[in-house]
Amino acid sequence: MLQAQVNTTDSFQSYRERLTNFGSEFEIGRFLFIAKRSIIWAVLFFILAGLGAFLYLRYAARVYESTAVLQINNDNNAKMLNVQNIYELEDQNDLASAVEVIRSKVFIQRVIAKLPMNVSYYAEATFKTTEYYRASPYTVSYTLKSPDIYGTRFNLTFNEAANGGTLTYQFRGATIVKNYTTSAWIELPEASILININKAELKRRFDEGGKKYTYYFVINNPEDIADAYNKKVNVILLNEAAKTLRISLHDENALKAHDIVSMLAQEFIDYDVERRSQSAQKALEFIDSQLESVSLNLKTSEDSIQKFRSQHNVRDNEALNNFNMNRFGSLEDQLTRLQLEDRVLTEIDVRLSQEEVDVKSLLSIVVGTESEQTLAVPMSNLYRLLLEREEALFTVTSNSETIKAYNFQIDVQKKMLIASVRSLLTTVKTRRKALDEKVREYGAKLPNMSEQEVEYIGLQRLYSINEKFFTLLLEKKTEYSISEAGFTPKHMLLEKAKVALIPISPSRKTTLLTVILLALLASILLIIIRYMMHDKISSLNEIMKHTQASVSALGLIPKYKQDIPVSQLLVNKNPKSLIAEAFRSLRTNLQFISNEPGPKVMAVTSTISGEGKTFVAINLAGIISYSGKKVIIIDLDMRKPKIHLGFDVQNTIGMSTLLIGQEKLENCIQHSQLENLHFITAGPIPPNPSELIISKRMEAIVQELKTMYDLVIIDNPPVGLVTDGIATIQMADYPIYIFRADYSRRSFIQIVDRLYNENNIKKLSVVLNGVDVDRHTYGYTYGYGYGYGYGYGYGYYDDQGSSDKHLPWYKKIFGKKK
Repeated sequence: MLQAQVNTTDSFQSYRERLTNFGSEFEIGRFLFIAKRSIIWAVLFFILAGLGAFLYLRYAARVYESTAVLQINNDNNAKMLNVQNIYELEDQNDLASAVEVIRSKVFIQRVIAKLPMNVSYYAEATFKTTEYYRASPYTVSYTLKSPDIYGTRFNLTFNEAANGGTLTYQFRGATIVKNYTTSAWIELPEASILININKAELKRRFDEGGKKYTYYFVINNPEDIADAYNKKVNVILLNEAAKTLRISLHDENALKAHDIVSMLAQEFIDYDVERRSQSAQKALEFIDSQLESVSLNLKTSEDSIQKFRSQHNVRDNEALNNFNMNRFGSLEDQLTRLQLEDRVLTEIDVRLSQEEVDVKSLLSIVVGTESEQTLAVPMSNLYRLLLEREEALFTVTSNSETIKAYNFQIDVQKKMLIASVRSLLTTVKTRRKALDEKVREYGAKLPNMSEQEVEYIGLQRLYSINEKFFTLLLEKKTEYSISEAGFTPKHMLLEKAKVALIPISPSRKTTLLTVILLALLASILLIIIRYMMHDKISSLNEIMKHTQASVSALGLIPKYKQDIPVSQLLVNKNPKSLIAEAFRSLRTNLQFISNEPGPKVMAVTSTISGEGKTFVAINLAGIISYSGKKVIIIDLDMRKPKIHLGFDVQNTIGMSTLLIGQEKLENCIQHSQLENLHFITAGPIPPNPSELIISKRMEAIVQELKTMYDLVIIDNPPVGLVTDGIATIQMADYPIYIFRADYSRRSFIQIVDRLYNENNIKKLSVVLNGVDVDRHTYGYTYGYGYGYGYGYGYGYYDDQGSSDKHLPWYKKIFGKKK
């Protein structure tokens, strides 16, 4: 007793779990079945994908890539000279600076200005447009009158002689047409245009089919071109240790991509030499300005000596000269150096007072002076801050807090440097004044000489100072000139750009792989969607699986290939048919449900109308009556009666009139074409069918019929819509639940499970109606694996078609569709 209660509890718990998990499990059989039914869609997807790939590969614009490899070096030949030690202060992060310079809009504008890209030439076909870069059959020169003409499309036509044609363009909503002659200027309000036609090249293009093209050109705005290619230029670091950069560009014209990349690399090398030589040039400019002034002073001193000697007839006194050399030589040297120092510091002070400071030029000026050691450190610090601010501007705006911090540090450093320069300048002036006093002191100690001799010695000393200063400036100029000549390209082009012959896009392999993956993905997605949306019962296996075989599988009924007649009784028309044999199998399987002697009651129901319960009831009754047993069918589906239609009789009397006592039982029983098959129709539709079905009168009628017939078959109303028939199902010896393949929803299985567990109908069995027995693909057939399989072959039964060899080719490949 206790064990039975435990088993009942476990069974009910298992039933609850089935209800909870219903529909959440993945069924590989159903998935493969749906995949098989979706093959035609998958083939269509692949065909469309292949067609799309063909059109894309045929008409998509070809994109070519050109690359060059550049090595960034820090070595500088000018460093061998002492005057160029300032280049040790250059930016140590040369790679990052090089990348930003090459990608900058200003640098790209400089490159484009050296290429023939001010005018673009095109040939337009139906689906494709080709640019003629350096290969146009005509060239255009222009003089711009208004920048509004930039980007305007000018269409050209050529006459038969190829010496002119028409020029058409739209400007501000108006269409303008002009005739032109080659090598003659066309005057337009916005520009003057000169068109030169290469007749031989144009004839060759026309011979190759170019007459069908539309030729046009566009005058480009340099800034717009720079903006466009600024986004296309790609500069990446190849090897940080080797300091190599890879410059690449993608463009629809292979030659243009090659020219731009080549010019970017070469122009960067030239730009670097130009940039590094600027400091030497600034120093030379300063020396030249000083030489001009000192040369004038030297000339004046020389003229003064000559004039004084001619006027006073003074000759050089060797003793005095020796005394002058001994006494004044060292003082003159010191005065010369201080004079140079004074001028250098004054120049630095003036330049530091300007808003924009070129620190490298200041460093080049101060090299070799006494102030070099004092000013080198603060100048280096200022130069470093300026470089860091320049690098920061690549990533932040000029109003950011980072730039404001750099500006503050630069201002502080400049003020400190200016203070140092002015302090040094004051010291130099003080020393010059002291030396001048020293010279005068020595002059007072000269031997007794006339006033003319003393004046002459002063003129000679002034000339000597100017001469030494002039010589010193010449030496510095020579050093800087040699330094400037020592600037050679320090960067090296390791790999030159080449004209690409094979486009990188569209790639045939990539395109084919992409469309195959897309078609495959679309097919899988379709199958998944259809799987998720597919809620129809397709096999007895599904029913058994979701009920865990708690209900019996009585069998299946094949799909009738022809139109079912109104009578619905088929087994008497062709007893050897596949469908008749299926009903015989049902009749045989009934003994496994109940094999006790005596009359039996069979109740047939379904979830909704249209699943074939009446069809099954009529034909099952017919096949049982063939065995000699007396069978009667009762139509209890009083809301939607069909038994009278199946036997083609009137529905004036029947169960409704019988249950209310209006008619007697013997008056309601009608005979069919089969000898042992009788039936009772539903009768007129009553207002209260539920109350009639569950009344005691119903039970009495069934008991009375059992005394008259071997089998009473009750055609119940669908229990998924109403619960009228549950009482008769509970009293039945053979409760049968009908499902229809590819019509009944999978959720209907839960109703069977509830009838078995909640209503305690333990003898409940199911029949799958309308099965297409031609489906045997992927193992997802309509068998159920519980010993109720059928071995019907083609060819024996004449209503189910023929063998596979007579099927159409498309059904052999894809299987027959519903």
